[in-house]
Amino acid sequence: MQKKKYRVGIVGSTGTVGQKFVTLLEHHPWFEPAVLLASKQNAGKTYREAVAGRWVQNAQIPAYAADMVLLDGEDISALEGQVDFVFCAVNMKKEEIAALEERYARREIPVVSNNSAHRGTGDVPMIIPEVNPEHLAVIEAQRKRLGTKKGFIAVKSNCSLQSYVPLLSPLRQFGLKEVAVCTYQAISGAGKTFDTMPEIVDNLIPYIGGEEEKSEREPLKIWGRVQGGVIVDAKEPRISAQCVRVPVSDGHTAAVFVSFCDKPTKDDILAAWQSFQGEPQKLSLPSAPKQFLHYFEENDRPQPKLDRMCENGMAVSAGRLREDNLFDWKFIGCSHNTLRGAAGGGVLLAELLAAKGYFD
Repeated sequence: MQKKKYRVGIVGSTGTVGQKFVTLLEHHPWFEPAVLLASKQNAGKTYREAVAGRWVQNAQIPAYAADMVLLDGEDISALEGQVDFVFCAVNMKKEEIAALEERYARREIPVVSNNSAHRGTGDVPMIIPEVNPEHLAVIEAQRKRLGTKKGFIAVKSNCSLQSYVPLLSPLRQFGLKEVAVCTYQAISGAGKTFDTMPEIVDNLIPYIGGEEEKSEREPLKIWGRVQGGVIVDAKEPRISAQCVRVPVSDGHTAAVFVSFCDKPTKDDILAAWQSFQGEPQKLSLPSAPKQFLHYFEENDRPQPKLDRMCENGMAVSAGRLREDNLFDWKFIGCSHNTLRGAAGGGVLLAELLAAKGYFD
C-alpha cells in the first residue's frame, strides 16, 4: 500500500522510550531513521557513546544507529530538509516539552509525541489508532492555529490506558456508566530496571505521580468528538482509578469493574471483543496486530510475563470476565507498556498518519 519511505527524526533518542523507537525502526518498511537527536550535552557524540552504560533494551544497539552522530534536539534549524516528521520522547519539564513540540510543528515538521504535554490541548488529537482515528480531523484546525501547512502535533495516550480503554471501547454500544480500575504498572513505565530500582524488589509502591488523574481524564478525550475545531470530552462514564507500581519488568495489568446503562450478557461482551477491528487492521498497517483484542479462558490469564508479547506486544489481552456484586461486570486486562503503550503505539500512530496522507 505504502510506496514512499518517510525520513524520520527521533527526539530524545537516548532515553528509554527513545531507545525503543530506535530499535523498532531498524527494519521498518515505511520509515527510515535519518536523524537522532538528544540533549545539548550529548550532541556531537555517536549514539553508541551517548547510551553507553544506560542501554536498557533486550536487543543490541541497531547497527544503523550505533555510529550516527547525535544532533541537539533543540536546534530545529539543523533539521530542515532532513526529515518528514519526528517522534518525540524527551525528558524535560512539561511546559518545556509543550513549547519544543510546538516549535517543531511551526517549522513545518510534524510531531508524533510520546509525551503528555499536549494531551490536554483541545486541537491536538490523542489517538489510540483502533479506537478514535476520526480525531485526526482536528489537525486541520490545529494547523490554522499554528499557521502551518504541514506541521502539527499528534500524541498517543498514557501507557496504562492501553490495558483497559481498548477493552472498554467496543462496549460503549451498551452505554458505559461507571468504571473503576486499578492498574498494576511495570517498572519500565518509570524508565527503570530492577538494577536501577532496587526498592521495588519484594515490594509494591501504591503511588505514581499524576497517573490516577490521567487514567480518569484521558479516556474521556479519547471517547469524545471533534466539534468547533477542538475535541470535546465525553461526559460518561464516571471513572475512578488507582495506580500501583509493581515488581514486573514490562507489561501493565488492569483490574476493571464496569456498570452499563443496558447490561450486556457475557456472550455479548466476548463477541464485541472478538469482532472489534479498527483502521489499522482494515488498512493492514505494518505494526498493527491482526487480532487487536485477545480473550483468555484460563482463570490465571492474562499474565504480563506470558502475554505481554501477544502479537509482537501490540495486542491487548483480557481474561476473568465475570459478573460483579456491585458493578455489572469485572475483568482483567493486560498490555505491553513500552510497545503498545509507548513507542510501538507511537509508530502505529505514525503509520496511520502516513496512510492518511498527513505527512505529505
